[in-house]
Amino acid sequence: MCGIAGFIDWNEDMRHQYAAAELMQKAIRRRGPDQKGIYLTERAALIHTRLAVIDPENGRQPMQFSDGQEVYTIVYNGELYNTQEIRKELEEKGCEFVTHADTEVLLKAYMIYGAECVNLLNGIFAFAVWEEKKERLFLARDRIGVKPLFYYQTETGMLFGSELKAILAHPAVPHEIDREGISQILLFAPGRTPGCGVFRNMKEILPAHCAYYTKEDGLQISCYWKLEAREHTENFVQTAEHVRFLLTDAIKRQLVSDVPLGTFLSGGLDSSLISSVAAREFAKDGRKLHTFSIDYRDNDKYFRKSKFQPNSDPEFIRRMQKYLKAKHHWTVIDTPQLAGALYDAVQARDLPGMVDVDASLLLFCKEIKEHVTVALSGECADELFGGYPWYRDPEIRAAYGFPWAQSTAYRMNFAKPEIREFLEQQDDISKEYQATLDRTALLEGESGTEKRMKEMMRLNLDWFMQTLLDRKDRMSMWNALEVRVPFCDYRIAQYLYNIPWEFKEYQGYEKGLLREAMKDYLPEEILWRKKSPYPKTHNPNYLAAVTKLLEDRISSPDAPILQIVRKEALEQLMYGEDNVQFYGQLMTKPQTIAYYLQLDYWLETYQVKICL
Repeated sequence: MCGIAGFIDWNEDMRHQYAAAELMQKAIRRRGPDQKGIYLTERAALIHTRLAVIDPENGRQPMQFSDGQEVYTIVYNGELYNTQEIRKELEEKGCEFVTHADTEVLLKAYMIYGAECVNLLNGIFAFAVWEEKKERLFLARDRIGVKPLFYYQTETGMLFGSELKAILAHPAVPHEIDREGISQILLFAPGRTPGCGVFRNMKEILPAHCAYYTKEDGLQISCYWKLEAREHTENFVQTAEHVRFLLTDAIKRQLVSDVPLGTFLSGGLDSSLISSVAAREFAKDGRKLHTFSIDYRDNDKYFRKSKFQPNSDPEFIRRMQKYLKAKHHWTVIDTPQLAGALYDAVQARDLPGMVDVDASLLLFCKEIKEHVTVALSGECADELFGGYPWYRDPEIRAAYGFPWAQSTAYRMNFAKPEIREFLEQQDDISKEYQATLDRTALLEGESGTEKRMKEMMRLNLDWFMQTLLDRKDRMSMWNALEVRVPFCDYRIAQYLYNIPWEFKEYQGYEKGLLREAMKDYLPEEILWRKKSPYPKTHNPNYLAAVTKLLEDRISSPDAPILQIVRKEALEQLMYGEDNVQFYGQLMTKPQTIAYYLQLDYWLETYQVKICL
């Protein structure tokens, strides 16, 4: 994994822009501390920071090759999981290779197929290719959106980067938010509208999209893949076998690495399955898998069962530890660490985010990086297999609006009157929700439960899952840790999209299909364990800590947050009895306080100018 950035300008000579390129490179240095490179030509600057995973010696970037007619230069962030198949196909067409890096395979695939090369790729990626003689830039992002790619257009060119901070580091880019940005941070956050970069005029290439950028035609964006509605013709047994093949194949492909690799292990179904498949593969070579778990100091003392968290993880982690016979590592986080990492989490995400869930993952990834450079994680199984409560509860499922964010009216109450007025007029939440439903692929005449489940999957893939993928990418790459997500294989997403709900909910269990398909990979108590989300702290000291921090920040009348948020509402939040579910299953009162704390810090640290 790496960081990429660059800028094109049709008026300025980029060969004199090394200082600006260095600023952008420095901003994303944490994504790739092993190597760095800058390529400058008259019209383009390409910037790279590398985390070396495959062929560390020869995979340096920017990488350049010529076919005699054109000079191609690439910067690439990601991993291809079908590198060998593509390489073989290209060799049959006469291509010769000088490295073992997937970067060279990707660049030469582009040289042969142009934009159509993206259809060959199974992996997670964001990349840019500059064609020097044509003066043309190509940008592409993976189908699911695991790897980020932002861009910002100016009057005379365009900038792009893996993270917002890379683009914001360029002297020509103002740090501004307008009404759209305010809507994002007050109503949608920690999610974002697909394609929105929150800062004024900042955009993101959507998942499964690619683009050409030229002086004559500007930016031309196209979609190269989307979920399709198809008749599901396999019976349950065949479906389970198909799921088993797709998942085990995805996991095995993602175990390829020239550096140490391990797995996240929460004791839940998804990470346990990945760890089990990985452990068996490692055992074939006489290797022992490294697994990693997180817990919070005194959580056993303060944990209370709830609808969303019926039990805590440690006892199940210990059972899996014995089952796998892996080398296990625990990370235990205390409240001062967790509260203290809230600001680093903002720096990593470039936005206020999922607060303690972000901060804990950031601290966790730091500890994991002490042992491995690559880790596999179980994100996104719930979106595909229907594991969340909002899939399974008929009342929540039928409710209008984003099921993980039914707090719009509550959020509106925090906005200052003039802000609230235009937010209500814009009605962004309703518009975006309906637009998502409208782009849901359905079979002709499809209705009832199957229609709603396709809509739910579309909503989750476009919104909630992207929030989790943002979190995973930024918190891990802040620590130069590459995290792979096997459930995000696009083949799994396409196949699961059309499976009947009665199959997914086999025997009345959430993700019953997945459990049945993989039943011989886990002990019974793990296989049938009720879903429990990413662990959060239950220590009351956390509430006290974030309350004190927010008190201190808003004690000044010049606190940036008070430009858009009512101080009285923040005080009611801190001292009142409200405990509204702010976002998802994990953000209630302590996390809502922490969110506004992060928001104030972000406005100040990023020197954000509010443009109404």
